[in-house]
Amino acid sequence: MSILVLAEHHDGQLADATAHVVAAAQAIGGDIDVLVAGQDVAAVAEAAAKLDGVSKVRVADGETFAHLLAEPTADLLVALADDYSHVLAAASTTGKNVLPRLAALKDVAQISEIIAVESADTFKRPIYAGNAIATVQSEDALKVITVRSTAFDAVGQGGSAAIAPVEASIDNSLSSFVGEELAKSDRPELGAARVVISGGRGMGSGENFKILDNIADKLGAAIGASRAAVDAGFVPNDMQVGQTGKIVAPDLYIAVGISGAIQHLAGMKDSKVIVAINKDEEAPIFQVADYGLVADLFEAIPELDSKL
Repeated sequence: MSILVLAEHHDGQLADATAHVVAAAQAIGGDIDVLVAGQDVAAVAEAAAKLDGVSKVRVADGETFAHLLAEPTADLLVALADDYSHVLAAASTTGKNVLPRLAALKDVAQISEIIAVESADTFKRPIYAGNAIATVQSEDALKVITVRSTAFDAVGQGGSAAIAPVEASIDNSLSSFVGEELAKSDRPELGAARVVISGGRGMGSGENFKILDNIADKLGAAIGASRAAVDAGFVPNDMQVGQTGKIVAPDLYIAVGISGAIQHLAGMKDSKVIVAINKDEEAPIFQVADYGLVADLFEAIPELDSKL
């Protein structure tokens, strides 16, 4: 049994999510190869080779893969897939973009966002916004799987895998890279932060989100938001935590003015410690909170800031 993990990387750095996906691959068992596709990705390949449990790093380096466009990356995976029993990727924007194409081209069913491995062909995944866990068994010869990276602890970096180029000729006539606008922030990336503080509709306005800045700076935290805050136009949608936003599981999650709709809870309830601040003592967020403070956030947050 052999497994191929699609590495995720940004700005020449291997993404943390890849180490979590390798952990899921270890739980399945078998030889684990990591595919690094991109342009000028030698440093990424070297980082991937250091991950524990990885047997080989396969590198597809070229202009065709410069931006991990879904079409050529999926074609590359199709060319390699016959060598493997499983193909895994993080349930990120990249994984969700590429792996469904692979599954369709190989005529197999994708298994999405697994959170546990029962056996080589049986996996657990959340459904109904995380209110139920489905156990899914696949009889397909090729298992195409996205992994919820927050559900698996990252592997260490004591490996020394061999690095080999991929011998595959892939053309891309279906899509082209036009451009991108990247949000600049000195704070940690939301999905990888150890501490997250999120605001909800109770913040009242986008201007009021600034009162979270000092606490975020002092705790080294990322700032998130509920869908209600995003839909109200308070903050951009890349800050959204929840079923239709980012799934996070930090060591500490602070929910400020968030009632706790089921869709939001689906995105953060696996956090190690959850703190909720809300003036409504009946708010559903208190059902999952380890610490709850029934208070006006406009009084509690400045006080918390001063204490910190």
